[in-house]
Amino acid sequence: MNKKLIVLTLMAWVFAAGYSQRKKDIYTVANYGEGKAGSLLEFHFEKGKRHNHPLMAIWLADQQGNYLQTLYVAESIGKGNFRRADRSTGKWQAGEIQRPATLPYWGHRRGLKNEFGNYLPTPREPVVDAYTGATPPGSFDFQLTTETKLNGVYQIYMEINQSWDWNEYWYNDKYPGDRDYMTSSQPAVVYRATIDTRSSVRKVELTPVGRSHHSGKDGTLYTDLNTLTTALEIVKKCEVRF
Repeated sequence: MNKKLIVLTLMAWVFAAGYSQRKKDIYTVANYGEGKAGSLLEFHFEKGKRHNHPLMAIWLADQQGNYLQTLYVAESIGKGNFRRADRSTGKWQAGEIQRPATLPYWGHRRGLKNEFGNYLPTPREPVVDAYTGATPPGSFDFQLTTETKLNGVYQIYMEINQSWDWNEYWYNDKYPGDRDYMTSSQPAVVYRATIDTRSSVRKVELTPVGRSHHSGKDGTLYTDLNTLTTALEIVKKCEVRF
């Protein structure tokens, strides 16, 4: 009888824990670029099993991949100010900080070098408010309005990075002394899809096409993804409707 009670108690605890976790999942709906005169893009993102508060940027490029505009970027990156940042003071606190390894492909494609010599926004030169916002804690639907009307073929990019996401290849002392790498672990993953506004196909899925430099030193898209593991499980699915 005692054994049955123990088993039933454990089953109830497991169910309650799973239910509690599901209740914590938050689905975010937000609009960016409101009031702009361009085209509406609906961006749908489903978090993967390794999703744990990643940072991301979404942007529009022309058919050849040339940067046109940012559609969304996490506020901490877009403003250059983290609400919780390790500023080497012995505690976590809000403040300005540069993390060039976080979203380097987006930064380099955007092409605006700051006073620190990297391509991140700063509080003095931030991304405009219309395209920055809080990092979604889970899955989300974004309504993204472009600055100008779209007509033709374009590419949609998303870069996503999750700090301290180590694996056997990208281990914490792989590059001793590289402090930027230490906050990034596995490099940011870059996803891409092509849209044609003249096509009858109105929904396309973004797929991983490469990774960024491990510490943000350059803007190369590295196409070798075989060293990435959990970084490829941050995203379950992302697609854009237009």
